[in-house]
Amino acid sequence: MHAATPAGSPAPQRVAVVGAGMVGLATAWFLQERGVEVTVIDRDGVAAGASWGNAGWLTPGIATPLPEPAVLKYGLRAVLSPSSPVYVPPSANPDFLKFVTGFTRNSTMKAWKKAMGSLVPVNDLSLQSFDLLRGGGVDAETYEAKSFTAAYRTADERQTLLEEIEHIHASGGDITFDVLTGDEARSIEPALSDNIGAAIVLHGQRFINPGAYVSALADSVIDRGGKILTGSAIQRISDTPTGVLLTSDFGVSEHYDAVVVATGAWLGQMAREFGVKRVVQAGRGYSFSVAVDDLPNGPVYFPAARVACTPVGDRLRVAGMMEFRKPEAALDHRRIQAIVEAARPLLKGADLDHRQDEWVGSRPCTADGLPLIGATKSSKVFVAGGHGMWGITLGPVTGRLLAEQIVTGVAPEQLAPFDPLR
Repeated sequence: MHAATPAGSPAPQRVAVVGAGMVGLATAWFLQERGVEVTVIDRDGVAAGASWGNAGWLTPGIATPLPEPAVLKYGLRAVLSPSSPVYVPPSANPDFLKFVTGFTRNSTMKAWKKAMGSLVPVNDLSLQSFDLLRGGGVDAETYEAKSFTAAYRTADERQTLLEEIEHIHASGGDITFDVLTGDEARSIEPALSDNIGAAIVLHGQRFINPGAYVSALADSVIDRGGKILTGSAIQRISDTPTGVLLTSDFGVSEHYDAVVVATGAWLGQMAREFGVKRVVQAGRGYSFSVAVDDLPNGPVYFPAARVACTPVGDRLRVAGMMEFRKPEAALDHRRIQAIVEAARPLLKGADLDHRQDEWVGSRPCTADGLPLIGATKSSKVFVAGGHGMWGITLGPVTGRLLAEQIVTGVAPEQLAPFDPLR
């Protein structure tokens, strides 16, 4: 006798997950924990989207909503410049205009505080969810950030993050930190240049090599009897009386009890017919890696320049930018150059002119800064995505809570603010 949901319908036994990034694979893994047979389908491959080249931070302490009052401070002229940390190219696309309008409306302190309060309960479970993956056999490290340094030219610049930390505390978030001078910060991280005059070191954060981690998660899903099918795009999801029918671009149809759409920046296209009206906009981030004389002990963040650095292997990954344009648009070298010029005065001993692994990936962003996680108007079609910059940090907890909802038919209370039909 199979388990049944409170509504009396049988719990799904065979579930397809569309999307093989961190969010999709974590959902598949936690479904397997509950005895579900899973098939993960991705048109490109494991970690082919935003999961590969991002900064790899596991930083629940500062996983905050993307729309924030600082965005309004940039002003329209700034965001239209390709060298701006947040770049909004002019567009007449109605979805894009709807997103920008909503994003602007949510960039107020009142909206930010409400969204922050919604994120705190999942932030609090995020590192524990990585530990569950590790305990369950995922063969990949999460590295303790011996130091997680946010570095600034001046103490005045630093005030913005100190105020944000106060607001995070007020929302119930747990984050401890030390305030340092530039010299104190350089004694911990010699890669900081003499231009750094002030810093904050956050405690209790971690980081990963995201490409290696997501690949290990995929290996674990396969080792536990799951299938991962790549090179095929799902063109249509059909809700049927007995489950869902997934039709691929090769015209092949396969039947499952339920489906999870975890396609990142492409989520909106597939979920719209199931009542998900929120625009999921690609917020593209760029990265590259460089050799550096003194590899940092943990992530180094330059908030004023919006540049994030992470040790990956023996090199430093340098990432940054938020560019609202189509996910499939080509890499824009002006954006790489903008990161280089922003980072050059702040890093010491970094060979920024000999870059490897130049990359652009599309983070899935929502106008209110909150992800879309849960059931759609079909009880057999679920979505998981729209985490903005926090898909790596929040991927495992998303998969864990969504798997609970799919199998039990009851949404955990932590997911209430992320209702895809909101």
